[in-house]
Amino acid sequence: MHYFNPLPLILLCLTLMACAPTLQQSVPASSEAPPNPPEKPISQAQANRVVALTSLSADIIGYLDASKLVGITGSRLFAQDPRFQGLPIVSQGRTPPNLEKITALKPDLVIGATGFHDRTLARLKELGINTLATQVGSWADLEQQTRDLAAAIAADPTPLLQRLQACKANAPTQSPSTLVLVSQQPILAPNKTSWAGDLLTQFNAQNVAADLQGESPTRGYITLSAERVLQANPDVMILVDTEPGVVEQLKSLPFWKQLKATQTQQVHVLDYYGMVNPGSIEKIEQTCTQLKRILAKSAG
Repeated sequence: MHYFNPLPLILLCLTLMACAPTLQQSVPASSEAPPNPPEKPISQAQANRVVALTSLSADIIGYLDASKLVGITGSRLFAQDPRFQGLPIVSQGRTPPNLEKITALKPDLVIGATGFHDRTLARLKELGINTLATQVGSWADLEQQTRDLAAAIAADPTPLLQRLQACKANAPTQSPSTLVLVSQQPILAPNKTSWAGDLLTQFNAQNVAADLQGESPTRGYITLSAERVLQANPDVMILVDTEPGVVEQLKSLPFWKQLKATQTQQVHVLDYYGMVNPGSIEKIEQTCTQLKRILAKSAG
């Protein structure tokens, strides 16, 4: 039987995190240098030709001032979005960004993901092109990235920041114990140092894995044993649809029917985009709406 190995996927998603093209498009092991702290935006707000190597940064620039975008990463999130139609695609899936395509666009700013596009951004710097490395592991990071990108292109971030704040309006006041699972072999769950974990905090969910630490190659995610899941026995279970078949694999775990959430029908499936990888503003909004509904239902 084939089992989905989410580790490369999660590695991608967290490096991209909220900046990212696709958190879960599996990528081969990278030989790039260890992630550095996010760069500060360019000192002069004068970028007029922007290439965005992550879906989230492309989406944010698209809302701030779409006329500034000259190149983007390929993403299914943009397939029907008129803001991005006709724009050159300079990276896609596992394929590294195409430096030749990027330089041909004559950008004055290229936005990438810390830890994932380090090598590309370093080479572009050598060529005299301004770069900005982004990283989103929390809601605060998302808001800061919005401000930084707005400053880089001399745009007003207020409308978009207000839109983000509206996502969190009317958050449930209850705190049901909640566990998010993203893979079956191994069983992986986000703690509080991940985008998913912070998102649960924003909606007052009691993430039973929030303070857990353990063996995992992915920052913000921990490996759980069947015994630990049974011990936690959360009120709410959220399964992330990372790849076809993963939800069914999780539901086939031997202990599954013993869980309180299973017995009370409080098992819910959310998309990878929005829950694990922010992906886009729309995906974040959809996930916020779903979380509010799920957590409110658990209190009913």
